[in-house]
Amino acid sequence: MRAAVYESFRGPIAVRDLPDPVPHDDAALVAVRACGICRSDWHGWQGHDALVRLPHVPGHELAGTVAAVGAAVTAWRGGERVTAPFCCGCGTCPDCRRGDTQVCPRQTQPGFSHFGGFAELVEIRHADLNLVALPDGVGFVAAASLGCRFSTAYRAVVQQGRAAAGDWVAIHGCGGVGLSAIMIARALGARVVAVDPASTRRSTARDAGAEAVIDPAGGDVVARIRAVTGGGAAVSIDCIGDATVCRQSVLALANRGRHVQVGLLTGDQATPPLPMDVVIARELELLGSHGMPVAAYRDLLALVAAERLAPWRLVSDTVDLAAGARLLEQFDSFPNRGMTVIEFPG
Repeated sequence: MRAAVYESFRGPIAVRDLPDPVPHDDAALVAVRACGICRSDWHGWQGHDALVRLPHVPGHELAGTVAAVGAAVTAWRGGERVTAPFCCGCGTCPDCRRGDTQVCPRQTQPGFSHFGGFAELVEIRHADLNLVALPDGVGFVAAASLGCRFSTAYRAVVQQGRAAAGDWVAIHGCGGVGLSAIMIARALGARVVAVDPASTRRSTARDAGAEAVIDPAGGDVVARIRAVTGGGAAVSIDCIGDATVCRQSVLALANRGRHVQVGLLTGDQATPPLPMDVVIARELELLGSHGMPVAAYRDLLALVAAERLAPWRLVSDTVDLAAGARLLEQFDSFPNRGMTVIEFPG
């Protein structure tokens, strides 16, 4: 199979031939038709993820068709159009039995724990649990755009943030996750204020449904959010992963509001100083959000199939595998306006 591989962290990502994978008994091979390019893949390439072992093939936002299955797989035969969460549960641990596959301690992650979707074939472990059938009206590019970003945003806004109609939701960072969160919040009837330093992304945030946008260069982000929302947001989500932004997100909350941390905090950003005096006084909730349980895909895909959510609107570019590998190396500068998806011929 053709795949994009790196041999060293921060080293060149080259497209070359690799042996086809052989599925474990519980696994399926998916012939990849589309795979998103995500900042989490960039973090893996940077060496920020302990799961990644070299050499490595990135890519965790994938969709395609079932190409082969292991001997123990019963739900899939081959040819089905599918996607999968980037956190694949084992199906047998207490977390998975509760339906919390996204925090399974034995989870596998294509593109992190093993080779991912920047390849013509990718293995999905525990396929009977983790593969998700695509509705007829959802294409491969749209499904790949759900990948980590829409699914992560859905978990953050709906399940962890518990946003409701009429709530103010503050979104910090208008990349793929942030824009997805805006669209999901608006689909719920919530009001959105979005913060981003890039004028192009602020413009895209307005197009996605943000009622107000803020350029942090204009000063005092917290005061401006509290002014726009009339006292603070009910839900505030850090989609960037920055110590300063995390603190601002907490301080921008109304009484009994909920801060949701989605962006990865790494290196010297990993333990941000938080205003716990404010957390206590306002009875705030601080919540992590990591992926989305596989069971939630049914509800998310139903919204997409009904066109209440249109993830394909956020796809600004589709590229081939070689171009996708080059873009991943530049991803710290967010080179494209919206989501970029690698398309494979099929």
